[in-house]
Amino acid sequence: MSRSTTDQQRTRPGLRLLRELWVQVIIAAILGIAVGLLFPGFGSAMQPLSDWFIALVKMIVAPVIFCVVTTGIAAMDNVRRVGRIGVKAIGYFVAFSLVSMLIGLVVANVFRLGAGMHIDPHSLDAGAVPKTSSDATSFTAFVSSIIPDTMFSAFTSDNIVATLFISIVFGFALNLGGARVEPLARGIQSLSDVVFRIVSWIMRTAPFGTFGALAAVVSTYGVSSLKQLGYLILVFAGTCVLYIVVVLGGIMRACRLRLLPLMRYLKDELLIVLSTCSSESVLPQVVAKLERLGVGRTVVGITIPAGFSFNLDGSAVYLTMGSLFVAEAVDVHLSWQQQLVMVGIMMLTSKGTAGVAGGAFVVLASSITAFGHVPLAALALIVGIDRILNEGRVFINVLGNAVAAIVVGKWENDFHAEQATATLGHRAAPVAGVPSPAGVSGPQPGGHA
Repeated sequence: MSRSTTDQQRTRPGLRLLRELWVQVIIAAILGIAVGLLFPGFGSAMQPLSDWFIALVKMIVAPVIFCVVTTGIAAMDNVRRVGRIGVKAIGYFVAFSLVSMLIGLVVANVFRLGAGMHIDPHSLDAGAVPKTSSDATSFTAFVSSIIPDTMFSAFTSDNIVATLFISIVFGFALNLGGARVEPLARGIQSLSDVVFRIVSWIMRTAPFGTFGALAAVVSTYGVSSLKQLGYLILVFAGTCVLYIVVVLGGIMRACRLRLLPLMRYLKDELLIVLSTCSSESVLPQVVAKLERLGVGRTVVGITIPAGFSFNLDGSAVYLTMGSLFVAEAVDVHLSWQQQLVMVGIMMLTSKGTAGVAGGAFVVLASSITAFGHVPLAALALIVGIDRILNEGRVFINVLGNAVAAIVVGKWENDFHAEQATATLGHRAAPVAGVPSPAGVSGPQPGGHA
């Protein structure tokens, strides 16, 4: 082997690392901070890079929501056969999405994330500020905004809630249309593949948006702006750890299992998620491992795919914390009533983007647009650290869905507890005053002997 070939092989790992999006974002963030500090005039001129990235994200929001929600509902052909499992799974998803968002809401208010930055909204991209009205948060106005003027106008306006409404109606119509509409359903699935490819291209421009955002923010507002961003990262990381230990750990103890052995059992999948920031990249492996763990095949087959689209606990915490951060940063002080309305909007817009790189950021843009009180361009303030925040939310998303499958399996008596304790290598966690559920100690229908 020649020396040049050996040198080339030695450099390949470094080149492969530079191709990783997260590495590019970190490099862009460092360069943006440096430019903002050393060349403030040039840094301010980089603001359009951030504005263009925000515009690209805004452009793809409606197609993403339509494709994901429509194809997801249209593919639910076995919900009638196992409707009880579906109802229980969806009930669990809704309940814990709400809990997660309220946790993020409380943390953001207690720690006053973004307060004191005093960023002038007019210094951001004025064209990205959505039109608002004084009664935008009233119940009547909200319901009225759900219904678009025409079916297609939902995709040409900033009203993402209307897009979601049309997507749900269209999805159910496809689901009930039978064989005659299968070609259309396949066509929308193909369109979904195209849309996701466009999303991946847009996310490849994130380093440019990161560079422009941090260069402009630091040059305009100084190093103090970085303190608030670092504060947001630390608070979010601490919230994620507490959520895993207290919420997910408590649920596992209620199921007479422990969380840490489950995390060890899923360590490969969790590491892959952290490196790819995509929950969808480990869906087949998680399904197979949960079946081996002792969760019934029917429960796993419904709960995990649905959960990867509708049970985004980590993203739910991020959405409320991120939205309140950018609101406080531009001195938009939301009342508790407005915050709860925003949570309701996010409960709708946060469904279906778990497998999309940067999906939570797209959802945050959708929610702020639908809410109408915070300038959309304010997202430029956190685009530079979104990749860091993404680590915590996708980790919780995957782990939370594994826990959800176990809960629904126990709920349905379709869970082999002895197989689970043997596979995880520990004894079941005792729960004071809670006897072992009847019929769960042995093989269950749909479970594994």
